[in-house]
Amino acid sequence: MTDFKSVLAGAKTVAIAGHVRPDGDCVGSCLATYNYIRQCFPEMKATLYLEPIPNIFRFLKGADEIVNSCEEDKVYDLFIAQDCGDAARLGAAAKYFETAARTICVDHHVSNNSFADENYIFPHASSTSELVFTLIGKENITKEIAECIYVGIVHDTGVFQYSCTSAKTMEIAGMLMEMGIDYSKIVDKTFYEKTFEQNQILGRALIKSERCLDNKVITSVITAEEMKQYHVLPKHLDGIVNQLRVTNGVEIAVFLYETEDGVYKVSTRSNGLVDAAEIAVGFGGGGHARAAGFSMEGSPENIIAKITEEIKKQL
Repeated sequence: MTDFKSVLAGAKTVAIAGHVRPDGDCVGSCLATYNYIRQCFPEMKATLYLEPIPNIFRFLKGADEIVNSCEEDKVYDLFIAQDCGDAARLGAAAKYFETAARTICVDHHVSNNSFADENYIFPHASSTSELVFTLIGKENITKEIAECIYVGIVHDTGVFQYSCTSAKTMEIAGMLMEMGIDYSKIVDKTFYEKTFEQNQILGRALIKSERCLDNKVITSVITAEEMKQYHVLPKHLDGIVNQLRVTNGVEIAVFLYETEDGVYKVSTRSNGLVDAAEIAVGFGGGGHARAAGFSMEGSPENIIAKITEEIKKQL
């Protein structure tokens, strides 16, 4: 697969989906692909399935057309999975993947197991959005599509500060900026700006944080009760693990939040010495060498003990 045009040939119905709890790269890459199909292949019936997206991304073209429910039984000619390491991460939309006549996957997670019929996977790419830019082709990029791709790149590179940022990433970002997008506003509104409640829960997480293994590991936990107390949802916790990571002397940050009684979502961010993806895969998750995630059951203390034992082996 070298471009979307070749794989779309002959398809009349197309489903697009990304991973559960969609982040900036998931939303941006999926909307870019959706808008490209609507623009260049108006005769096709394209449907984008995602769980409810954060409000900060609702300004993107097509965001109001995202379908959150997968209750209907449909069979698609083509299913495009993006920013997703395995079929299970598609959530409810996985049933459309299983029944589609053809499936393709566009992703940059090193843990991706090439689960589709055709796979366009480049682990060293900054983001899935960067890959989508190549597949769409510069000549087909409109201002609206450029906004989607820029959002995805910004969020998966931490505004171009993570090691996954390459010269190619910056070159693509420059071309997107030339499309007339309000790039500074996009960064401020979708990456830096937080609600009062988000700042409060961040403060709570920082106050509760602890260090171990010669202060090379920092951990923090937010319970469901605390989320209720501060009026926040899981989507409002973005950025906490990154703030923990930039603590002086820390090699890896581990952040837990409770999704249901006794079940915790774990996010890890490494500064390079620890392979976060290796740890995540060992606990049934996945991701990148410096950013990975998974879910675990048990008490926070026991979960952290198990994770730090694996980190200790690498350190």
